[in-house]
Amino acid sequence: MSVNVSVRQLQQATFVEEVAEVLGETGADPSRIVLEVTESVMMQDVDATIPVLKRLKSLGVRLAIDDFGTGYSSLSYLTLYPFDILKIDKSFIDGIDRPGNQLELTRAIIELAKVLGLEIVAEGIEREEQALQLRNLNCDVVQGFLFSRSLPAEAIAEMIDRAWHDLAA
Repeated sequence: MSVNVSVRQLQQATFVEEVAEVLGETGADPSRIVLEVTESVMMQDVDATIPVLKRLKSLGVRLAIDDFGTGYSSLSYLTLYPFDILKIDKSFIDGIDRPGNQLELTRAIIELAKVLGLEIVAEGIEREEQALQLRNLNCDVVQGFLFSRSLPAEAIAEMIDRAWHDLAA
């Protein structure tokens, strides 16, 4: 499960303890939880954000940098933050299956993330051609409307049940 984290939450002195409490109360496996921080949020106060993210990571949760490429961060920050996942913003994906530099730029981002040992998620996949290009670039995970629109929890549970049933058949 992925959860977006705001700058306000990161600035709260008790945020890490609250996350630990929720993990304890729910019995959730921390390694199955991904806390997503947008590039612009992590740049708000670098000196304060890094220790908070490291404390969150020590709980066993995974950390993702969301909307990568839309902020104003330096690439050197990728080595300072304890991220596990780099989520490529939809703006890079939109033109990946058309002539132009989007494909090469996306290829470079994926290669950089791989060198840094990060899992790569491409956001905003709307066309099969985009998904195929990303598979050819060795992108780890793709997400977007091509696969499903946003769904309420009940519909997700039904979709998983159907998929599970189809696998068993």
